Amino acid sequence: MSRRRVLIMGAAGRDFHNFNVLYRGNAEVQVVGFTATQIPNISGRRYPEALAGEGYPEGIPIFPEEDMARLIRDMKVDEVVFSYSDVPHLRVMQAGAVAQAAGARFTLPGVEETMISACVPLVSVCAIRTGCGKSQTTRAVCRTLLDAGHKVAAIRHPMPYGDLVKQRVQRFASLEDMDKAECTIEEREEYEPHIAMGTVIYAGVDYEAILREAEKEADVIVWDGGNNDTSFYRSDLEIVVVDPHRPGHELLYYPGQTNFLRAQVIVINKMGTAEAEGIATVRENIRRYNPEAVVIEADSPVMVEDPGAIAGKRVLAVEDGPTLTHGEMAYGAAVVAARQHGAAELVDPRPWVVGSIKGTFEKYPGTGSLLPAVGYGEQQVRDLEETINAVDCDLVLIGTPIDLRRIVKINKPAQRVTYELKERREGELAGLLKKAVSV
Repeated sequence: MSRRRVLIMGAAGRDFHNFNVLYRGNAEVQVVGFTATQIPNISGRRYPEALAGEGYPEGIPIFPEEDMARLIRDMKVDEVVFSYSDVPHLRVMQAGAVAQAAGARFTLPGVEETMISACVPLVSVCAIRTGCGKSQTTRAVCRTLLDAGHKVAAIRHPMPYGDLVKQRVQRFASLEDMDKAECTIEEREEYEPHIAMGTVIYAGVDYEAILREAEKEADVIVWDGGNNDTSFYRSDLEIVVVDPHRPGHELLYYPGQTNFLRAQVIVINKMGTAEAEGIATVRENIRRYNPEAVVIEADSPVMVEDPGAIAGKRVLAVEDGPTLTHGEMAYGAAVVAARQHGAAELVDPRPWVVGSIKGTFEKYPGTGSLLPAVGYGEQQVRDLEETINAVDCDLVLIGTPIDLRRIVKINKPAQRVTYELKERREGELAGLLKKAVSV
């Protein structure tokens, strides 16, 4: 019997996970390749033999997504498996149309079939879009569990941008661990806040192996979802964050809507800075589509080191990269802080952008008068540093989850903007966690 020939569409994360849990060791399937999008410098590499397993002596090639139709024809692909996230529903079906027109079946793997079961209680925190405030919600969950005396490990959605074999299982408990692993800015933004609060964080490529390592030291595990993906693990409590700044998006994106419909707990975040109409839209969609979910109202108030130093200044707002790019937010915490504390002007960085940062603005033209802190590799970090230092401004406000000053040298005054989740009815989250995982 001939093996079914499969091509997996991805972005160096969910695609590898789906291969590992659905196809690795499957004698009925031959995965002929991955296609890559969203993340720079992924296509042209290979998913290595050491991770792919028997049947893939040369590993699995990774191709640019724009070549998909040709690949389907040339490689006689039977099935295309869509395996990335934070995309409009229309984008998913457009990919399906290309696959089917080229002669292949188009499939979306089921959520349950790609989940792995843990041996200890597990809480998942996901979102309906990138930039909803999932990270601070995850930290609030971890902090509650730590305060209750638990040994907590967080497992982060994958960001394997380097040597995939070395990144098979990664454990971070100190800033030095990140330095040794040569983490990108995007990785540091997710790992450093956990480390600062005393949570050990795992990530990597092989999420069953990662889970088994985390279980050795934790009695509760928290899935720190990313890119609005569904959880890789079966959860005792599924928490999903929604954003009233983007009302209606909970019904318009894949797989964010899946998260929204599955959620046992929905956190309406950033309510203090959202329009009343947006909050009302989100509430109505919860009532209509997931009325059984418990709703937690919350804010993410911003804090700055010296608020008085912002008034009257010409400010460059440096924001979390993914939130602005594929998250499609028009502003972030730095912009909010600048407006709250009387900045005279938000300086548009586009006249000064260089290299790959210029390419980011070209790919995401709606970014506007702020700077996304993208840094997927050493050269992009240097381009970011050069851009920041070239911009004619009085003050740099850093709205990224990490202190960017640890990574780039800034030649002008700079302040960091931070934010944490603040429940409007204190103790609700703790009560739900206690019931779900017996904390």
